[in-house]
This record gives sequence, structure tokens and C-alpha cells, in this order.
Amino acid sequence: LLFLNQLQKDLEEVKELLTKATRKRLRDVLMTEKYKLELEIKSQPPPKPKDVAEEEKSSLGGYTVKINNYGWDQSDKFIKIYVSLNGVQKLPAENVEVNFTERSFDLLVKNLNGKNYTMTFNNLLKPISVEGSSRKIKTDTVLVMCRKKREEKWECLTQVEKESKEKEKAAYDTSDPSEGLMNLLKKMYAEGDDEMKRTINKAWVESREKQSKGDTPMDI
Repeated sequence: LLFLNQLQKDLEEVKELLTKATRKRLRDVLMTEKYKLELEIKSQPPPKPKDVAEEEKSSLGGYTVKINNYGWDQSDKFIKIYVSLNGVQKLPAENVEVNFTERSFDLLVKNLNGKNYTMTFNNLLKPISVEGSSRKIKTDTVLVMCRKKREEKWECLTQVEKESKEKEKAAYDTSDPSEGLMNLLKKMYAEGDDEMKRTINKAWVESREKQSKGDTPMDI
């Protein structure tokens, strides 16, 4: 709601500037910004009246669990997210809600065995069609169907995942093979358990000993 208010204030200011602008180039820039803001405001979910929001909150009962485990797949037209929830098919259909925007969705499952379950995906990799997206309730599973705006393959689900993969690839994508291996070993060491760290330390010591004897020219 706060974000929506900020967008509306930005739009009001752009409109005010448009009434004062006389240069065509400046007016074109402001018109473009006005169009972008209007689109962004339209994509925001409408705010719920306070009494309805409070009523929903009180009707949830129990406590809320954040869903972290899911599976996903894709076809030419859809991104499909599978969420396993035992007994979800026994709930009234209205207890399973999904709200979509062009780049996000929120799943809320109410009162399943005395608990509520939520899952949020923000910054989806590519835009989706809100009207074409839906959810299906299957045995022990909720299937969220995000309709792709363009029929193209997604390499991952979110923009954050993509950026993370690109950073990781850049760390190892180097013209010097020994540098790439060193980066990989550092990552394995940082993420590994005690046994992994001992193994890497041992390999490092042995490599240094061989290098000092002139047995190998390459330093791992």
C-alpha cells in the first residue's frame, strides 16, 4: 500500500510538470514517464478495505508457515510451480488463494490442519499474464500456473536466481585454468563440512610440497 501511494504521488508530480513544460523533448520524456507510472499502478493489486483485511486476518486462525519447498517445470505457454501440501484437496476451494501481478505471485492456503501456508515469488524472470494465470488443486498438491507473456524458455524462475548464476559463472569463467580451479576450491572450502575442509587442506599441502620439489609446474 505504501509503494502504491508513492507511485500515485510520482504520477501527480509528473502531471503537474507536464502542465508547466513547454519544450517538446521534455514533454515527450514526461509523457513516457506518465505512461510507465500508470501501467505500474494498474499492475498493483487493489488495496483491501480495512474491515475486510482485518476480517480475513482474524479468520486465518492458527499460525502461518512459510513454504520453502517446491518443484517447477515449464511448457511453451506456462511456468508450473508444484507445492506439496498433504490433504489440501479436502479444503474448500476458496481456502486456496493466489494473487498474480505481471512479475510476481502470492499463494495463501488457509486453515490446513490448523495452519496457514504462504509462498511469495517476487521479480519473476519474465512478465506473466495475470488474466491467463491460475491455480489447480490436486491430491496433496497445489499447482500454480503462470501464463507466459511470450512463448520462450525460462532458464530460472526469478531475476535474483539469474543474477546469482551469472556471478557464479563469472567467478569461474577465466582464461587462466588454475585461477578458475582456485576459485572453485575456495567455494568448496567455504561451503564444505569439516571433512571437505580437511581434504582440501591436505591436497593443498601435498601440491605445495610437489611444487617445491619441481614435480609439477601448476599450482592448484
